[in-house]
Amino acid sequence: LVTQRWDTIGEMSCNPSIGGIGKGHLVREVDALDGVMGKAIDQASIHFRMLNRRKGPAVWGPRSQADRDLYKATMQAEIRATENLEVHEGSVEDVRLSEGDKEVLGIVTGEGVEIAASRVVVTTG
Repeated sequence: LVTQRWDTIGEMSCNPSIGGIGKGHLVREVDALDGVMGKAIDQASIHFRMLNRRKGPAVWGPRSQADRDLYKATMQAEIRATENLEVHEGSVEDVRLSEGDKEVLGIVTGEGVEIAASRVVVTTG
């Protein structure tokens, strides 16, 4: 895992909620793949509400407000406890590919450090 700053992993916006119509689907997909977002919000939740209750069940959206500090601490603890996961601080500047661009070989950080990887997932903040 390459991140700009370790201390911002799990940091939430000024509106510390997870769920709703849009993000709620994403949280359930991440949870189905054994991600930690749902587990962390369960640990840090201070308020839960079902949105759009007056409409049909197809548009109901569970949303939970979190204690920002507890959510951040929970996410960082989950990352630390994940086996076979190394965390590097920095920026990814390039994806290394094999001759003919047929295989991913890894990434290159802004400091020029090469990290080998057979798979690379690029996400935003």
